[in-house]
Parts: sequence; C-alpha cells; structure tokens
Amino acid sequence: MALDETDKRILRVIQRKGRISNADLSEAVNLSPSACHRRVQRLETEGYVRDYVALLDARRMGLPATVFVEIKLTAQADEVLDAFEKAVARVPSVLECHLMAGTADYILKVVAEDTEDFARIHRQYLTRLPGVAQMQSSFALRTVFRTTALPV
Repeated sequence: MALDETDKRILRVIQRKGRISNADLSEAVNLSPSACHRRVQRLETEGYVRDYVALLDARRMGLPATVFVEIKLTAQADEVLDAFEKAVARVPSVLECHLMAGTADYILKVVAEDTEDFARIHRQYLTRLPGVAQMQSSFALRTVFRTTALPV
C-alpha cells in the first residue's frame, strides 16, 4: 500500500522519537488519537516499522573507537559468502556488515574500546573468519554526524 502524507509524517516522528506517546504523536501529526493508533498499527503490520529500539551511547558504554574494515574474500562462490556471513554475524563487536560492489567484498563497522581492544578483536575474531584473503582497517577520527532516520 502506498504511503500518504499523514503516514509519512507519522514515520518521520516515530523514527526520531520511538517512545512518543500516541497522544503526543496524534497531536504532532494532527490526527485524532484513535486514527493515529490505527495508522501506526497498519504501518507496523505492513512492515514499514520494523522495530523499536534504544540507541545507546557508544562512548558511555566504553566503546568510543569506530573502525571500518574492508574485507576481500578468496572467492565469490555462494558457499564462501554464506560461510563468511554466518561467521561474521556472531562477532559481538561488529555492528554492521555490508556486501559491496567494488574493490572490497564486505565492509564491517566495528566498535572497540581503543586500538588495543581492536587488535584483540582482529586477532580473536576477524582473522579467523572463513574465506578472508585480505583486510584493511580504517579508524574513524571523529563522527561528523550519525542518524538512523531514513528520509521520508
């Protein structure tokens, strides 16, 4: 089903304020509370809203270092890709894993306490991933901006 402007207003608000009450949301998008609730339920049922989460502060959690790791595999065969993807999904410090087009096969976003902690993660987990031929790591010096909000 296509999204109308009211649906889009709801999505813009709830992806920035996931804990907003239905009363406040209905006021923000200029709908009655019951109509707003029905629309939110429909957006959830139809899969537009996948989940509600709390975003933790990495620095406060003791993980201020963000490292992007480019990985090249030994081959592009399905079994190599599948084995890599299953194994990397079990690495606790990997926040994101993207299959890429270009020079790297995958790019990982990894969080760590510091360079020593990343060296441990690299040694204990990343070097043991199946099918890895080459890795290149880049430390983020500063996060200029970060958002989880999609353009709606």
